[in-house]
Amino acid sequence: MSLLNIFLDDGGVITDKQRRAAEFERLVGDCFVPLLGGMEAAWIRAHRAVVDRLADPLSMSLLTAADFVGFYRAYQLHWVSGMCALLDLPAPPEEECLDLAYRALGWITRRIQAALPGAVEAIRRLHRQGYALHTASGSCSLELAGSLEGLAVRQCFGRLYGADLVNTFKAGPEYYTRLFADAGVQPEGALVVDDSAEALDWRITSREIVPAGWIFPHFLPSQLKSLPLSPVAFSHISDNETGPALCDRTGTISREAARFASHLLA
Repeated sequence: MSLLNIFLDDGGVITDKQRRAAEFERLVGDCFVPLLGGMEAAWIRAHRAVVDRLADPLSMSLLTAADFVGFYRAYQLHWVSGMCALLDLPAPPEEECLDLAYRALGWITRRIQAALPGAVEAIRRLHRQGYALHTASGSCSLELAGSLEGLAVRQCFGRLYGADLVNTFKAGPEYYTRLFADAGVQPEGALVVDDSAEALDWRITSREIVPAGWIFPHFLPSQLKSLPLSPVAFSHISDNETGPALCDRTGTISREAARFASHLLA
């Protein structure tokens, strides 16, 4: 029997979201001062202000787009131009502004060290054992590549999904439908590792995306059992309430899923 294709989320599975955001903020000044001038502390303050503003629901009209690629382009454009405005620096023309944003994202993400304990070791172990590893993130493949290069595990992965690669927000079943199709993987040959159980709600309305199993490293079985998923079964690797919770499409835990969970949290 061939090994499963394993699709890993990034934030909450490979990297710590809060640490990653803090390190990104710290590196903004280091990146932009040589490019556009100014003071590091001022760039950090401007970055924080722009990110907060773009997260405000009242600002969402600035980012309205028909798809993820359009949204991401608008976000990066407003990120750089917004920081320049706060620092009284002339913003580059639009295409130069976007190029600057993408260069900055690559530079910054390669320098972030925010891996969750054991994640890098588990990735390398699974790669050596022949598992096909991919990401399944709501972020952009550019940032994923930088992050994994920084952790020295990029070579362990195939495709870095990246909502941009399927041009679909990670907000519904279409994301996984497009992802599996692009990867050339049948859902029953895939194992998905995510820090959010939200995707389980999607599978109820779209039977096309039911993979071999889901692993939620930070959920307890009691939490998952509260979801409206009967007759899907939940199980647990360890004898106590500290290990990963798994959901298997057949109601049993596949050997590959159990093996992965034990590696992930070893």
